[in-house]
Amino acid sequence: MASGPAPSTAIKASAKAQSRAPRAALRSGPTSRMKNAMLEAVSLVLEKLLFMSNFKFFSSGAPGEDKAGNTLYEINSFLRGDVLEVPRTHLTHYGIYLGDNRVAHMMPDILLALTEDRGLTQKVVSNKRLILGVICRVASIRVDTVEDFAYGAEILVNHLDRSLKKKALLNEEVAQRAEKLLGITPYSLLWNNCEHFVTYCRFGIAISPQADKFCENVKIIIRDQRSVLASAVLGLASIVCLGLASYTTLPAIFIPFCLWMAG
Repeated sequence: MASGPAPSTAIKASAKAQSRAPRAALRSGPTSRMKNAMLEAVSLVLEKLLFMSNFKFFSSGAPGEDKAGNTLYEINSFLRGDVLEVPRTHLTHYGIYLGDNRVAHMMPDILLALTEDRGLTQKVVSNKRLILGVICRVASIRVDTVEDFAYGAEILVNHLDRSLKKKALLNEEVAQRAEKLLGITPYSLLWNNCEHFVTYCRFGIAISPQADKFCENVKIIIRDQRSVLASAVLGLASIVCLGLASYTTLPAIFIPFCLWMAG
């Protein structure tokens, strides 16, 4: 048979457990909120990356490392001065047909900054050369065959005429403009890419709807006030993980502030 003080002891133990529960909740509350905020920030960043990946950003196309088979092109149907357009996964590449199976197009190429050996630079530009050329902002307006230009992809002819609804110059003038620009040139994904080159030759004005679309998408992301919260939380997390230092504290303050002012 149980002794008399047992119920009192049980009540005291229960009371202590209940008193500990709020304190534990208080201790875990800020941590839980911090974790939730960080998860929300990470999910927002992933959402933005997925959002941006669904658009065709850049107009500096290059052949892949593995050619997608030999596609036969109706070269006889192309006219000198035509704009040839090659749609790719996240970009569209453009060139001007010069006749005789030759296409003038702008291609970033790191080798142009490293060597003047035409035997090396005239080879078809690989993806590695192209990416490094984009980073170094050096390119050339070069002439390649239709096959090397398209690299197995489908070719659209003068599609820009319909999409931009601008009056094109005479085909011969277009081809002559392209031939005059052959050679090394500075490169920029947003301000001087292959679409700028083609539209200048075709319409007399250098524009890039792809670059404009990319800038509009960036504006949408900047104006989303959740980007401010995400950058602030990620900045706070970097300070917690790496400590107070100029390379963590300044970005943690400066980036959210700029997004807030631009929003």
